[in-house]
Amino acid sequence: MDKADDLDITTGKPKDLSIPRVTYARAQKMRAAVSHKFSREYKLGTQDWKENPLRPGTFSGNPSLSPLVSQYMISLRRRKVRAGEIVTSARAMDQETMRKLWEFNTSFPYKAELEQNSRKRKREQPEHWAGHKVRQMLQALYVVSMLCLLRYDEALRIMWTDINFTCIGGVPVVELRLPFRKTDQNGGIAPFWLWPCPERPWMDAVAALARWWQLCSEMGVERYGYVFRSRYLYDEVSVRADHAMSTNSFLEYFRNNMLDIGIDPRPYGTHSFRRGGCQYLAKELRWPIRTICEWGGWAENFDNPGTIFRYLLSWVDTPAAERKDLFNPNRPGQDPCTACGRTCHCS
Repeated sequence: MDKADDLDITTGKPKDLSIPRVTYARAQKMRAAVSHKFSREYKLGTQDWKENPLRPGTFSGNPSLSPLVSQYMISLRRRKVRAGEIVTSARAMDQETMRKLWEFNTSFPYKAELEQNSRKRKREQPEHWAGHKVRQMLQALYVVSMLCLLRYDEALRIMWTDINFTCIGGVPVVELRLPFRKTDQNGGIAPFWLWPCPERPWMDAVAALARWWQLCSEMGVERYGYVFRSRYLYDEVSVRADHAMSTNSFLEYFRNNMLDIGIDPRPYGTHSFRRGGCQYLAKELRWPIRTICEWGGWAENFDNPGTIFRYLLSWVDTPAAERKDLFNPNRPGQDPCTACGRTCHCS
């Protein structure tokens, strides 16, 4: 309350404008951290905080989940919105943006020799924040995160031992087996099978991982340990197997990459690929909702349907068509379907 609210919790009066406040999203994370602390370390579980009817004055459950705190969070959100703060999630990555990133990164000049990027060069040529090899690593990270609906921390912790290059019927296929996820800490996760996609090379995880495998061999980086490594100098990565790319570095590189293609990176975040992948499977590949839930690892009993709809629908995402053209019979067609060739919007 003291960090998020516009009112002073002691006096009940509005705070001075010079006092910083955190956003509603930040307040939600603070409440989640408190809930985790009480449930895991203090062993109070996830039950609502309530008074024991048999022993008045004593309480049981998690105090962070009390009705009073829940009512306060609802009130806080309402007041934040009235004050002009818009509570939104990160914009979903779309296929067109992935194509632009792929075109820019794959066409970036390749230099085999080791070099260091000077401050003068960074200032005069801001697009040279990284070279061809680092960009190929990022491209593989983008497409794997998007197709497998991975959280950014799950993608950054992928090891080479989790990836198996194999063939099925003569077709090269990548099998990705994650040892754990946020919702599956003890393993037992179904593998992800990624197939080539030559008609959409910007969404081809097999080609992206194979290219990064080849570049690691050229740099003398042994292929064990983390797949996505911390950067070294201008266009190299760490040779140490335990030097994974950090979250802050990934976000910085991603924003720089978006600026390369002329897109404002501010609406996007590390969760954009997970949300974008969900929308790509639903709108582009026409997967049923049940199949998307099974692929992404959502609960089998679908006890939280709001989660999937938050990923599929958000006003911050790029609209598929202008509202004024929804009933327009002369609306231009979309990209041809790779299976049937149709370009109508109902395909």
